[in-house]
Amino acid sequence: MTANKVVVHYKDGTILKGTTADFLAKRPVFHLSVGGIQSEEVKEVFVDDLKAVFFVKDFSGDKNYKEIKDLDSRPGSGKKVKAVFKDGEAILGYTHSINFEQLGLFLVPVDPNSNNERVFTVFSSLTELEINDSPVSLSSIKEG
Repeated sequence: MTANKVVVHYKDGTILKGTTADFLAKRPVFHLSVGGIQSEEVKEVFVDDLKAVFFVKDFSGDKNYKEIKDLDSRPGSGKKVKAVFKDGEAILGYTHSINFEQLGLFLVPVDPNSNNERVFTVFSSLTELEINDSPVSLSSIKEG
């Protein structure tokens, strides 16, 4: 199985970088090789403890790059998503699949030059969620 480069953001602000080969949206736990595939430190990660899982092109990224955040300026494929986290960060993108029985949803960022290939956004870390410009009641979403 191919290992994905991920940056894991916990609800408490902790950030870990590494690789995973067993992340599935429907599973509450996955394993993270902290630092990369060759790492001897493998951590069990509980999705409900997370804010989001960022599937990245590379671990360094470009801190000076300003991502395009306007859904209307860059039409994409799928449903438009605006997710606002409890820490105030907002992420915008597109998704092809939404299943509120799962712990979150995948979205592809608006900006094709983003370091993020896709982001798994955990429902319980959100204060606001809009799908195609319509608010979603977060209290109606099943929590892990």
